[in-house]
Amino acid sequence: MRETEKDIQMSKDMQKMMKQAQKMAADMQKAQDALAEIEIEGSAGGGAVKVVATGDQQIVSVTISPDTFDGEPDSDDLEMLGDTVTAAVNDALDKAREAQAQAMGPLAGGLGGLGLPGM
Repeated sequence: MRETEKDIQMSKDMQKMMKQAQKMAADMQKAQDALAEIEIEGSAGGGAVKVVATGDQQIVSVTISPDTFDGEPDSDDLEMLGDTVTAAVNDALDKAREAQAQAMGPLAGGLGGLGLPGM
């Protein structure tokens, strides 16, 4: 059975598409590696609680200001601290997601160029 010009062209197009996909995967991995290296700080309670997260959304540290409480904390203070830590974590993760969207957005947008359905 002999390949037609159309079959040969389809094979070349498929090879080109595979090379584009491999390059995109490598670029995506580089962007993900770079995101894992950056640290983003979120805070809440006027800076009473600070949380550092990486660009790939891993919490690195939580710092609580020693000035958060006057004296011994009571149950209301501890509840407020929990709420403040939660808010600071969410702030840091929101910023990490924004950094991720900026870093990965151009790469994800390139998927449509592969001619894949739904991309």
